[in-house]
Amino acid sequence: MGHSSGRGWGCQYRLRTVECLLLFYILNIERILKTYLLLIITFCLCLVALTGCNRGQNIGDIPTPASIEGMATAQVLTAVAPPEGFRDFVSFPEVDANLQQIQGGRYLVTLEFNGVFTSTPRTTSATATAEVWFNQAGTRRVVVNIAGELLGETDKHFEGVRLGTDSFLVKDNTCLSGGPDAVTAAGLRAGTLVGGTTHATPAGEKATLNGQEAYKYNFTSADLNLPSIKLSDGGTVEATGGELWVAPAINAVIRFYVNLNVTNAIIFDRALPVDGQVIVRYDLYDVGQTTNIAIPNGC
Repeated sequence: MGHSSGRGWGCQYRLRTVECLLLFYILNIERILKTYLLLIITFCLCLVALTGCNRGQNIGDIPTPASIEGMATAQVLTAVAPPEGFRDFVSFPEVDANLQQIQGGRYLVTLEFNGVFTSTPRTTSATATAEVWFNQAGTRRVVVNIAGELLGETDKHFEGVRLGTDSFLVKDNTCLSGGPDAVTAAGLRAGTLVGGTTHATPAGEKATLNGQEAYKYNFTSADLNLPSIKLSDGGTVEATGGELWVAPAINAVIRFYVNLNVTNAIIFDRALPVDGQVIVRYDLYDVGQTTNIAIPNGC
């Protein structure tokens, strides 16, 4: 009887265990379904992510990259684009063009050469500097300094003044009134000495130079007008650096700098050709200021 009772108790125990498990699943079925649903969603998201990781392996999937340099240039040009009439290009074959349109001012221009006579080791140099004061009424004062063996003199200084129709030249402490030399000296211009550029395009830069809002322009060697430099047979001229700054408000050049390498070139109408470096500098100052110009001392 005891053995029979033991088998009955074991059977009852197993039935109760199954009942307990069924009861557990029934009571927790909602939580279990949520867990399975979460697992399925997670699996799907992982699958999508893995599929997306392959994007870009085909050339057609890769977007065309923007040029960093192009983006930067476009931003600069847009930010500092010159006003209408100055956006495509400018032309100033003579750097002092249009100055008669302003009330007055002053400019300093320099042309300097250092090098050798062509096909020789003999060195030579020359420097010509002119400072010019001008008024809209037509009065002018020009002070010129010339130095260098290329020009045949160690140094040379003269002053020219124009008052209306009268011209004066002071040279070697002597005053000449009227005459072609006085007219030439008083009328000396930067455009005659260093020229300018026939074509220059915006560089995308703006600055305040010599008191004026100016825009920078680029040019090439082929764009230069250089009246003081003439090439002999086979001669060359190459711009190694330079900048042109224009003030649209007055339609005038504020700064013109250029460095040149020349070969077999005639400078300042000298008889012998030279090879070397030429430096040109031009700056416009005191725009709109009227200068009191009088007859030179000694005249």
